[in-house]
Amino acid sequence: MRPVPTWLISTIAVVVAILLWDIAIRLAGDTLIPGPFAVAKALGELAISGKLVRYAIASLFRVTWGFTLAVVVGIPLGLFLGWFRRAGRTVGPTLQFLRPISPLAWIPLAILWFGVGDGSAVFLIFIASVLPLSLTALQASQNVHFVHVEAARNFGLSGFAIIRRVLFPAALPQLIVGVRISLGIAWMIVVAAEMIAVNSGLGFLIVDSRNAGDRYDLVVAGMVTIGAIGLVLDTGLRRLERVPAFAVAARTSP
Repeated sequence: MRPVPTWLISTIAVVVAILLWDIAIRLAGDTLIPGPFAVAKALGELAISGKLVRYAIASLFRVTWGFTLAVVVGIPLGLFLGWFRRAGRTVGPTLQFLRPISPLAWIPLAILWFGVGDGSAVFLIFIASVLPLSLTALQASQNVHFVHVEAARNFGLSGFAIIRRVLFPAALPQLIVGVRISLGIAWMIVVAAEMIAVNSGLGFLIVDSRNAGDRYDLVVAGMVTIGAIGLVLDTGLRRLERVPAFAVAARTSP
């Protein structure tokens, strides 16, 4: 007997959840909370008006800039601090101090520094992503076996060459996991930032729908869109997790 495909199990679970949602709304008789069919109609309304695509692109634009800056800064910084232990002991406590601070606590400063607009949202996404990425890269580089480092030194590689050709490939699987987690955080933060600091995007769509006549069908439609895009991003990175193991094996093979 063949095993049931995972995609089929997931599809059945989603269908069952939608049916339970619809049944619960009908039994409760609550007209304030929209059912799945009302949300589907609201999604169609947003798609026809063009707001769905326009706001989704605005949110993805901010996440792309903020998260890319975080990757460019955070991963090299973490690898550097992990390799040069004295620098890591100096800067590491500061990163550990800043990491537990909610990115939303930076909203007043972000608006003060960058005003109301894309700059504030990009800054908040950067702050939310760069700290976990830096600490992940730091820990990943420290977990590299010293035998690999010593072998690289015996071949005459310099410190930065060891980081590029030994530390980074060996730490890549752990870095991919850190990137996946940080991207999820960035996607959550952009929605919160758009509710306060900008006038476009999926977060703004939710707040605007709530204020414009209590359109809760549009509110839930925005939430469904956020979840769907987040799922697509996470699925893409989960598939990317398979690449590093092959790359590292090919690099270390004779």
